[in-house]
Amino acid sequence: MERVLLICGAGASSGFMAQAIRKAAKKEGYELKCEARSEAQLNEYLSEIDILLIGPHLAYIKAEIMKQIGDLPIKVEVMPQSIYGMLDGKKALELIKTL
Repeated sequence: MERVLLICGAGASSGFMAQAIRKAAKKEGYELKCEARSEAQLNEYLSEIDILLIGPHLAYIKAEIMKQIGDLPIKVEVMPQSIYGMLDGKKALELIKTL
Protein backbone atom coordinates (compact mmCIF):
# COMPACT_ATOMS: atom_id res chain seq x y z
CA MET A 1 0.00 0.00 0.00
CA GLU A 2 1.40 3.36 -1.03
CA ARG A 3 1.27 6.13 1.53
CA VAL A 4 0.64 9.51 -0.08
CA LEU A 5 0.78 12.93 1.55
CA LEU A 6 -0.64 15.95 -0.24
CA ILE A 7 0.38 19.34 1.09
CA CYS A 8 -0.95 22.83 0.54
CA GLY A 9 -0.75 26.10 2.42
CA ALA A 10 -3.30 25.37 5.15
CA GLY A 11 -4.40 21.83 4.35
CA ALA A 12 -7.96 22.76 3.42
CA SER A 13 -8.00 22.58 -0.38
CA SER A 14 -5.70 19.57 -0.34
CA GLY A 15 -8.21 17.81 1.90
CA PHE A 16 -10.77 17.85 -0.90
CA MET A 17 -8.15 16.62 -3.38
CA ALA A 18 -7.07 13.79 -1.06
CA GLN A 19 -10.69 12.74 -0.71
CA ALA A 20 -11.08 12.65 -4.50
CA ILE A 21 -7.92 10.53 -4.80
CA ARG A 22 -9.15 8.06 -2.17
CA LYS A 23 -12.50 7.79 -3.95
CA ALA A 24 -10.83 7.12 -7.32
CA ALA A 25 -8.49 4.54 -5.77
CA LYS A 26 -11.37 2.73 -4.09
CA LYS A 27 -13.29 2.63 -7.36
CA GLU A 28 -10.27 1.03 -9.09
CA GLY A 29 -9.45 -1.30 -6.20
CA TYR A 30 -6.06 0.41 -5.82
CA GLU A 31 -4.70 0.33 -2.29
CA LEU A 32 -3.31 3.57 -0.98
CA LYS A 33 -3.49 5.81 2.03
CA CYS A 34 -3.83 9.46 1.07
CA GLU A 35 -3.85 12.29 3.58
CA ALA A 36 -3.71 16.05 3.31
CA ARG A 37 -1.80 18.36 5.58
CA SER A 38 -0.43 21.88 5.61
CA GLU A 39 3.12 22.52 4.47
CA ALA A 40 3.99 23.45 8.06
CA GLN A 41 3.21 19.87 9.19
CA LEU A 42 5.42 18.16 6.60
CA ASN A 43 8.26 17.17 8.95
CA GLU A 44 5.82 15.29 11.19
CA TYR A 45 4.95 12.91 8.33
CA LEU A 46 8.19 12.38 6.41
CA SER A 47 8.94 9.02 8.04
CA GLU A 48 5.44 7.75 7.23
CA ILE A 49 5.08 8.41 3.49
CA ASP A 50 6.18 7.02 0.13
CA ILE A 51 4.92 9.83 -2.08
CA LEU A 52 4.63 13.57 -1.50
CA LEU A 53 2.36 15.61 -3.74
CA ILE A 54 2.78 19.37 -3.53
CA GLY A 55 -0.12 21.67 -4.33
CA PRO A 56 0.62 23.74 -7.46
CA HIS A 57 0.55 27.00 -5.53
CA LEU A 58 3.53 25.73 -3.46
CA ALA A 59 5.69 24.77 -6.46
CA TYR A 60 8.06 27.62 -5.58
CA ILE A 61 9.16 25.82 -2.37
CA LYS A 62 9.88 22.43 -3.96
CA ALA A 63 13.67 22.90 -3.63
CA GLU A 64 13.28 23.71 0.07
CA ILE A 65 11.08 20.64 0.54
CA MET A 66 13.66 18.45 -1.21
CA LYS A 67 16.25 19.64 1.33
CA GLN A 68 13.89 18.67 4.17
CA ILE A 69 13.45 15.20 2.68
CA GLY A 70 17.18 14.67 2.26
CA ASP A 71 18.02 11.00 1.64
CA LEU A 72 14.59 9.63 2.52
CA PRO A 73 13.15 7.43 -0.27
CA ILE A 74 10.17 9.68 -0.99
CA LYS A 75 8.92 10.39 -4.50
CA VAL A 76 8.01 14.07 -4.88
CA GLU A 77 5.85 15.73 -7.51
CA VAL A 78 4.13 19.08 -7.88
CA MET A 79 0.53 18.37 -8.80
CA PRO A 80 -0.48 20.09 -12.04
CA GLN A 81 -3.02 22.88 -11.65
CA SER A 82 -5.20 21.18 -14.27
CA ILE A 83 -5.66 18.22 -11.90
CA TYR A 84 -5.68 20.09 -8.60
CA GLY A 85 -8.03 22.86 -9.71
CA MET A 86 -10.60 20.38 -10.99
CA LEU A 87 -10.23 18.04 -7.99
CA ASP A 88 -9.72 15.27 -10.55
CA GLY A 89 -9.08 12.23 -8.37
CA LYS A 90 -8.80 9.89 -11.34
CA LYS A 91 -6.07 11.94 -13.05
CA ALA A 92 -4.28 12.41 -9.73
CA LEU A 93 -4.30 8.65 -9.20
CA GLU A 94 -2.87 8.18 -12.70
CA LEU A 95 -0.09 10.61 -11.74
CA ILE A 96 0.60 8.69 -8.53
CA LYS A 97 0.89 5.43 -10.46
CA THR A 98 3.62 6.93 -12.69
CA LEU A 99 5.84 7.87 -9.77
